[in-house]
Amino acid sequence: MENILTQKPFPDEYSGHYSHYVDLVGDGNILDVFENQSAVTHEFFSGIPEELWEHNYAFGKWTIKDIVGHLIDTERIFSTRALRIARGDKQALPGFEQDDYVKNANFFKRTLKDLVDERLMLRAANMKMFRSFEPHSFLEKGTANDNEITVRAILYLLTGHEIYHIKFIRENYL
Repeated sequence: MENILTQKPFPDEYSGHYSHYVDLVGDGNILDVFENQSAVTHEFFSGIPEELWEHNYAFGKWTIKDIVGHLIDTERIFSTRALRIARGDKQALPGFEQDDYVKNANFFKRTLKDLVDERLMLRAANMKMFRSFEPHSFLEKGTANDNEITVRAILYLLTGHEIYHIKFIRENYL
């Protein structure tokens, strides 16, 4: 059962449009990778000068604060999906429109420290949740946003999604 957490999800565990996120995740126990990522991401965001947090690389694009908020929203939604699927909830779970979430979140009103701290606390809470799951729970499959997905795939997507956005910030904002 240990290989459940060290083997990347198979293509039938998630929709193909998520493959670029899964591909970004390195080898190792995904729970350890997910947990270790938290400190790295926290340090990265804490090191960005405050004057850049309201910066966007082109008109109409998200600011760095918006991206951090998007990471928080996405982790909250996907971890809820993981919880529901792991607990055997067979209801199809809805998608969400990320641009609407960012537009209505007013992240610009929040401080850098507040957003970064919320992300850190959310990740810590999610680590407790994911570590509480039995190994077989990671292979449970549900439907979210009209696509079948496993709990393991969700964990890889969350990890890869964060890698993707940090790389994007480095390349386009810094």
